[in-house]
Amino acid sequence: MKIAVSGKGGVGKTTFAALLIRALNLEGKHILAVDADPDANLAAAIGITNADKITPISDMKELIYERTEARPGTVGGFFKLNPKVNDLPDKLSAKFENISLMRLGSVKKGGSGCLCPASTLLRALITHIVLIRDDVVVMDMEAGIEHLGRATASAVDKLIIVVEPGRRSIETATHIRELASEIGLKNILLVGNKIRGKKDEEFLKKNLFDLPFLGLIPYDDALIEADLNGISPFDVDSSAKNIVCNMISGL
Repeated sequence: MKIAVSGKGGVGKTTFAALLIRALNLEGKHILAVDADPDANLAAAIGITNADKITPISDMKELIYERTEARPGTVGGFFKLNPKVNDLPDKLSAKFENISLMRLGSVKKGGSGCLCPASTLLRALITHIVLIRDDVVVMDMEAGIEHLGRATASAVDKLIIVVEPGRRSIETATHIRELASEIGLKNILLVGNKIRGKKDEEFLKKNLFDLPFLGLIPYDDALIEADLNGISPFDVDSSAKNIVCNMISGL
């Protein structure tokens, strides 16, 4: 099972991804968690200690040079477009019970894009993880699907877009859906978060009527406190834990 999680910043995307990963772990699954959002910290949300000391792969300049034979930040010249990456998930992952986590980091881009050593390595790594690895894979994406391409989209079993009641969240979800359609990613589900009541539920379903909802998570101060205190949302007293556990059967 390969799952990508996306949504506007601040909607609780990483919180949901962490809850899903821990729920799968509780079932005895072996999960490869991929933090592909430069602004998030999936490791801390999962409950991995010293999460702030995990170096993003995009910052590993010597590794990038070793695998691509080009220095990060260089433009032009020659470098390997198919670098070796099959050993990296096991070598570079932080561990928590049955969970292995990789933090990709970001590639600073100018203009319309970047064909550079760092981005080439990250794309090759994502392709390997999605197409070759046998693990259950959960990817916490940016507010988009920047790390996915046509080659990997067909192998992603589900794209889950986390939304909250609000116009900007709806607009971001619509944009993500359009991007997914462009690369052939069709299996899209929604998760409503921070739901305060029936009115919020009706608002989301009215504005996103053409996509199925995997489930709804109520607004809960305990989840906000968990984030502020650096505690995994799975380890606090919240109904969200059981709700997400029950969502697994719908994947």
